[in-house]
Amino acid sequence: MKNLDISKIHAITSQLPENPRLIVSGNFATPMTLLKALDESIPTYRINMLNAQAGIPTREGVTHETAFVGPGMRNSESLSYYPARLSLLPRLIRTHTPPDLVVIHTSLPRAGSVSLGSEVNILPAAIESAKKHGALVIAQANRNMPYTFGDSEISVDDIDYIIEVEETLRTKPQNQSTDVYSQIGSRIAEKIKDGSTLQLGIGAVPDAVLTQLLDRQNLRIWTEMFSDGVLALRDAGALDDQSHLVASFVFGSEELYEWINLNPQVRMRRTEITNSSGKIAQQPQMVSINAALQVDLFDQANSSRVNNRIYSGFGGATDFIIGALNSQGGLAFMALPSWHEKTNTSTIVPKLVEPVTSFQHSYVVTEHGAAHCAGAPQHIQARNIINFAAHPNARDELLNAAHDLYLF
Repeated sequence: MKNLDISKIHAITSQLPENPRLIVSGNFATPMTLLKALDESIPTYRINMLNAQAGIPTREGVTHETAFVGPGMRNSESLSYYPARLSLLPRLIRTHTPPDLVVIHTSLPRAGSVSLGSEVNILPAAIESAKKHGALVIAQANRNMPYTFGDSEISVDDIDYIIEVEETLRTKPQNQSTDVYSQIGSRIAEKIKDGSTLQLGIGAVPDAVLTQLLDRQNLRIWTEMFSDGVLALRDAGALDDQSHLVASFVFGSEELYEWINLNPQVRMRRTEITNSSGKIAQQPQMVSINAALQVDLFDQANSSRVNNRIYSGFGGATDFIIGALNSQGGLAFMALPSWHEKTNTSTIVPKLVEPVTSFQHSYVVTEHGAAHCAGAPQHIQARNIINFAAHPNARDELLNAAHDLYLF
């Protein structure tokens, strides 16, 4: 490991091949200061990251690569989208998208290690691939990045260059709850028992669910990510204090980042562990909560595409749905408002015209009810979705469509 001043970044970029691939910390831990310096020093390159946020380089000469599209790459003319479950991304990195440079955002060094802090995900696999193929690893070491334990801890010997930077971490804006999302959250929460294991996420639905679980006991966390809702569960005494909170990335308030810093109860794990359907299935009463753009009468969900264009991607939904369905007492919820206000159309449709992201859920949940699906024959699934999940204004049309589709 060598300490390097950011003004000397050419010492790194001069070692790279033509049109190199950069695998970069994504989500809400992007090393913006270092990335800007690299962008100014490399004429043409590929940037590979998950859920890229606004502010990443978008100029001519930069190709965007991802398996999960965030707002920073959405509608990008240079986007190269890789369809893949998150659990399979480490394999994809080894076989098809090896890095020429891995760019990570870490804590300051501590006892011979740095921590990936709030964002682990695919980065350990990327670092291993770099070491195997002789690629470089560079860290933006930031005093504001919390030091977390688990797979987030990286030996300084596995890093070629460290550049110390003070950069403010992104924080999560407060979601404005609506009656629709409160009703969805209530319908899901009433089915979650004491001792359940929760998969949490970003958005109005998980936030609404968590606010209604404060009276539960011994809740466990095994998730792709968590946010400030965990603090509310902690304060209410709802968490099982004998188990670790397992996640692959964290996004929230400064208070949350302070809480995870050097917290032995939090274990940050790499994607192939958190998103392993087999490991998810081992969690007691695993509850998976995911959101969709549309659901059809065959209990198929589209969470990825709008007007045939990629909007996000598979993400971890498929991993957690399969894991939850195989967990003892597990439940997989697919949640969405029943009506799309902007287009004035039903989100429950007869049959998807977009590609299917996932299927076979325990319940499809809207503000109107929870439609039981898993374990029911297809005609009962369809009736339940129409009667309990669909907006009343859409039910007659959906009933007619169900007949045409030979569902009943």
